[in-house]
Amino acid sequence: MIGKVTIGSSFGGVIRYAMEKQGASLLLAEGVRTNEVRSVIDDFNMQRKLNPDLTKAVGHISLSWSKEDAARLSPETMKQRALEYMEKMKITGTQFILVEHQDKYHPHLHIIYNRVNNEGKTISDRFQKERNHKVCEEITLKYGYYFGKGKQQVNRQQLKGADEVRYELYDTIKAASATAGSWNELRAKLERQGIQTIFKYKSGTSEIQGVSFAKGDLQFKGSKIDRSLSFGKLDALLRHNQKLMMSQQFRMQPQYPPDYSQERFRLVTLPQQIPDDRILDDLLRPVQQFDQQSLNPSKKKKRKKYLGQSL
Repeated sequence: MIGKVTIGSSFGGVIRYAMEKQGASLLLAEGVRTNEVRSVIDDFNMQRKLNPDLTKAVGHISLSWSKEDAARLSPETMKQRALEYMEKMKITGTQFILVEHQDKYHPHLHIIYNRVNNEGKTISDRFQKERNHKVCEEITLKYGYYFGKGKQQVNRQQLKGADEVRYELYDTIKAASATAGSWNELRAKLERQGIQTIFKYKSGTSEIQGVSFAKGDLQFKGSKIDRSLSFGKLDALLRHNQKLMMSQQFRMQPQYPPDYSQERFRLVTLPQQIPDDRILDDLLRPVQQFDQQSLNPSKKKKRKKYLGQSL
């Protein structure tokens, strides 16, 4: 399960998109009249007046599952998972609607809620995207839903705006870092693709603490694009690539045989009259090793005797 979190200022636009989409189905509504789309919009706008200082009162979350889970997700099941998700996201005590869409190949629904709760207080969006990732992972593991293979499973053609740029950065940086052997080389490769590399330094030093990447007017921290693109992970990869390149270069160096032209060899010839079998026997016969003591045992005895007398 994947959640996409956005906030906005117009209830009219997002509610019309959700409810007037062909094949849309309202699964649940809380705190609003549902006889007409106009009534839903009016009720959301009425409650937002309890907190007029909050300009972006619209909360919108798209919950999507893999097509592998389609057989397990009835409208009732999707509704229960959405309510569990909202509880974990601390989106409670406020107006909301749950609308299922069937215009994509995978199951998904839209949650539209009022960030001005029933008491006129603001539902915070602080760290909401980070919490969204954690909650989706928890629910996916809890019910055994399909886990996609990372960002490779995302349909790039459906992305727009900042998400489109973020995934473009991911694809480009991944490809460039796979073969780069240094930060200078990686930065040069990315510049040719219109991507700027920006380092963050520790205050008052030249020590690098982080890295961001920018294209056009948008800039993202490497770790926000993907965890594998943090400064630490990329630095380790570039060092590994450099060692691998050096190892390959060493192996490719020509190996020259030693030059024996200046050495002299003494040609040893064997008498022709010695049969081949006898030569082989001599070569295979075990060699007896003798030490000096075994050659002259009398000296050994005298040494012992002399030592004994000296004592």
